[in-house]
Amino acid sequence: MHKDLNFHLYKIAIVQELSDWDIANRRVSSEQLLKMLNDDGVINTVLITDEAHFHLSGYMNKENYHYWAPENPQELHQHPLHRERLTVCCGIESFGVFGTYFFEDNEGAAVTVTSKCYVAMQCNFCEPELTRLGIDLSSLWFQQEGATAHTARASVSVLRETFPQHVISRGGNVPWPVGSPDLSACDYILWRVLKSRVFISKPRTITELKQSIREEIAAIREQMTPQVMENFGVRVKQYLRNGGRHLSDVLFKT
Repeated sequence: MHKDLNFHLYKIAIVQELSDWDIANRRVSSEQLLKMLNDDGVINTVLITDEAHFHLSGYMNKENYHYWAPENPQELHQHPLHRERLTVCCGIESFGVFGTYFFEDNEGAAVTVTSKCYVAMQCNFCEPELTRLGIDLSSLWFQQEGATAHTARASVSVLRETFPQHVISRGGNVPWPVGSPDLSACDYILWRVLKSRVFISKPRTITELKQSIREEIAAIREQMTPQVMENFGVRVKQYLRNGGRHLSDVLFKT
């Protein structure tokens, strides 16, 4: 296919369907974010946050896994119904990667992120840790995705108190565009980098998985995060040029 026909292998990009309202909302959000750009084209002091799951047993895509053998080996791959995992919250800003925070119970087992859990994270970890790092909370913009736990009344109330007039979220001071993984630095760079590195050491326990995540975050070059935030500003401008639609020139690279 490649040699004779000069064909190349491509993957279909799965993205959220956008309604006319979503597209209009993305344009409005981009216009407001654009006003926050400084002279260097970098968004002024914004902390982009998100959560991700890290499964201890990894993930197998059975559609891409095949045996070549003269006979059917009838091989079974068994995994537990409830796989052990970690739910991690991190943030990225020009000063570096912020985190990590694990959503877990007293026994160290992962829990569903509820509004109560999210408020506890904000009060017991986020605010104290930013203060310890010497970050001026009055000038820092805090961004979050539109998950229900994030946008619940109790969660938004705590955020508005911690970051007065500086919340980028549904229900915040600047709305965050719906269905925009191509704009969230955690989605398009941070999780991709971490998940490609964390499992190289083959962690066998939750404790080892935690340690691997912490080590890989600490290993991320400080020079990378200013570049990421500069790219964030570029993507905001692309959103406006693209009328609020998906960034095909970002999703499909040659």
